[in-house]
Amino acid sequence: MASTSSTNSSSFSKRLLGKVALVTGGASGIGESIVRSFVKHGAKVCVADIQDDVARHLCEALLDDVGSTSFIHCDVTIEDDVKRAVDHAVAEFGTLDIMVNNAGRTDPPRARTDICGLDLSSFDGVFDVNVRGVFAGMKHAARVMIPAKKGVIVSICSVSGVVGGVGSHAYTGSKHAVVGLTRSVAAELGRHGVRVNCVSPYGVPTKMSLSPLIARHGGSGISDEDVIARHRRMHASNAVLQGVELAVEDVANAVVFLSSDEARYVSGENLMVDGGFTSVNNSFRLFG
Repeated sequence: MASTSSTNSSSFSKRLLGKVALVTGGASGIGESIVRSFVKHGAKVCVADIQDDVARHLCEALLDDVGSTSFIHCDVTIEDDVKRAVDHAVAEFGTLDIMVNNAGRTDPPRARTDICGLDLSSFDGVFDVNVRGVFAGMKHAARVMIPAKKGVIVSICSVSGVVGGVGSHAYTGSKHAVVGLTRSVAAELGRHGVRVNCVSPYGVPTKMSLSPLIARHGGSGISDEDVIARHRRMHASNAVLQGVELAVEDVANAVVFLSSDEARYVSGENLMVDGGFTSVNNSFRLFG
């Protein structure tokens, strides 16, 4: 009897057992953590990324895990790539239950981000990935999910999608757009049983967030390790919730929740994983 109870408990812990997911930008950073968490919870995962070798290595590393993984090259700024990625997931695993629009970018290293000096081609590049790429993912996931009358779409947003002044104009505008698209698409797809949400984390130390800072200090005599340490201290000092450092796993856990049946009546939501950062007026904290 004890053995049966243990087995049931183990099965219950796999919140995505039998689900099929596609994660764009899934080879590294937050995306990699999402892929690993999905596999841990029993999902079959298609990793879509432009980092071919890194993505293949990740899939090979997960071969012995409970879930199954597959890789396809995908540049989210090319709609045909996104279409092929969705079709690949369906061909490999039979369906698509979860679409995670995680691929994103910031302004190029050393690019001017002040409004007078900002190159509009750089602005367009950020929007191509962060907005157009997300919408392409929503569009082609919906193509599969609408006939099935079920499905979940989760996009990775940011605190910059809620407040101004913590990111560049291009990045902030793009993440505000993701929130708007999430609500708009949720309004349409709800009648088909498809849930659409996004997750907005506070600053997470990933390659994407750190590379512009490292490039900016290149040649200044400051080591990459010192830049990363400064980045972490800066985020820690400005955080509202103290004693906890946000990690990629925390973001992945939020995505797992929204993708699971535990969130079966949650749609059109922007789930903040920011330790309360956007719920207060930080300019007044000096007087607290």
